[in-house]
Amino acid sequence: MQKKLIKVNPSDNVAVALVNLTAGEVINFEGQDVIVESDVKMKHKIAMVPFNVGDRIIMYGVLVGKASARIERGGLLSTSNVKHESDKVTGKTETIGWNAPNIDKWKDRTWQGYHREDGQVGTENVWLFFPLVFCENRNIEILKDIFEKELMKPKENDYQLLLRSLVKTETGGAGNEAASNDANLFNNIEVKFITHQGGCGGIRQDSHSLAKLLAGYVNNPNVAGATVLSLGCQNLQIQIFKDAMDAINPNSKKPVLIYDQQQIGTIESMLSSVVKDTFEAIKIANDIKREPAPLSKLRIGLECGGSDGFSGISANPTLGVLSDHLVALGGTTILSEFPELCGVEQELVNRCVDDKDGKRFLDLMQWYEKTVVDAGSGFDMNPSPGNIKDGLITDAMKSAGAAKKGGTSPIVGVYDYGEYINEAGFTLLCTPGNDVECTTAMVGSGANMVLFTTGLGTPTGNPIAPVVKISSNTQLANKMSDIIDIDTGGIITGEKSIDEMADEMLEFIIEVASGTIKTKAAILNQNDFIPWKRGVSL
Repeated sequence: MQKKLIKVNPSDNVAVALVNLTAGEVINFEGQDVIVESDVKMKHKIAMVPFNVGDRIIMYGVLVGKASARIERGGLLSTSNVKHESDKVTGKTETIGWNAPNIDKWKDRTWQGYHREDGQVGTENVWLFFPLVFCENRNIEILKDIFEKELMKPKENDYQLLLRSLVKTETGGAGNEAASNDANLFNNIEVKFITHQGGCGGIRQDSHSLAKLLAGYVNNPNVAGATVLSLGCQNLQIQIFKDAMDAINPNSKKPVLIYDQQQIGTIESMLSSVVKDTFEAIKIANDIKREPAPLSKLRIGLECGGSDGFSGISANPTLGVLSDHLVALGGTTILSEFPELCGVEQELVNRCVDDKDGKRFLDLMQWYEKTVVDAGSGFDMNPSPGNIKDGLITDAMKSAGAAKKGGTSPIVGVYDYGEYINEAGFTLLCTPGNDVECTTAMVGSGANMVLFTTGLGTPTGNPIAPVVKISSNTQLANKMSDIIDIDTGGIITGEKSIDEMADEMLEFIIEVASGTIKTKAAILNQNDFIPWKRGVSL
């Protein structure tokens, strides 16, 4: 029989409804009867003690809000009676120890990856096209059309076939048979394309930030090489981009073909050179084969978006257990979304191996929050209408659940946006909570795969790294089966434990990393890329 309530942490004074509850219902919980005061939808929280105005509300063992009105025991917590509140953190108060998990089952496991000269290993083999400035977007789109048609032979999608059948029916033609598609010319490499709205027109810092991000994409182990277009007069000069690449990996031998339109002359001259040169480079990159690699070569970005009231008790803790296993195996995991770490700063600071990292984390958090306040908002405005509707009513409540993706392992490094992560272990990366901006940033910092939890559903993908979508509840997995790869809803119903789910997930990502399973995002060709523009536009 499924439980009706769950308390995440023994010190919590609220519980989460695992099913819909009705007013007057009596639930025996932790040896005592709880009378439900009003109808409560699953995923929402009810009071385990009576709250007066100003009383602290504790969930996940941390302060997630304060009562703004009287709440009876068994009463529903909502935006009308709870306001955001989190404890202020000034520095490290203790060093949290770590009991590493048993990894005997995994220590000899391997996956099939693309080995690069610098020691990194890719889960994909991609030739990447991108511009240094938005003025070259149209030329990137021309190249996309040319290379995809000739090299990738994209299959017609169902909508195209549907339209064809309608047209043929209207004109008295045949049915909806698909046109024949030849096999791909190259079967061991993909071509991918990035466009963006940056590189000029903003403050100089924007261009330098974009240069670091693009350099990170080139250095990412999933990329075999790149073709880069420059107009010539933009803020993001070719030399700035080259300097950014040298800063990340000064000894890189990865092929990067750069073209300056104003130096070359006509579009025809430039694109003809691009096509000829890139074709030859792609032929060489296609010869790179997958070879065995240890699990320590996995570099996983941990992301959530469209979160719900179950995310922090099913999908995110599963990622946390998986993260701890990968760290124990010598791998790297990345937790970001700094606005969604508000309220759990103390635990994260105390997990930092180096006190300097703890200070840097707090400095970045305080800087970020100040910029938000100066813009007339605040971290308390982070929960979206969808979050609130599904039980995440304060930023601290949302953050405490989001942080569960990071497990319990020590923090070995704290990085700012655009910095490349080269060390093994659990790390923090300063990014927004925005799904695409965050995913874009983690891949630019070296993630060769992203694990993305969602309770409401989101179509986010990435051009060069597999994005595995993980649902917090089975209803979502069934409703949006075209975008969900893994369902952790069995944890909510009691059919599976978090540890069992983490084992299944690790097996799945080994297959994804080896190229034997394609993610739903890849199948749907979801290649999202949005740089975080930190400065103002001029």
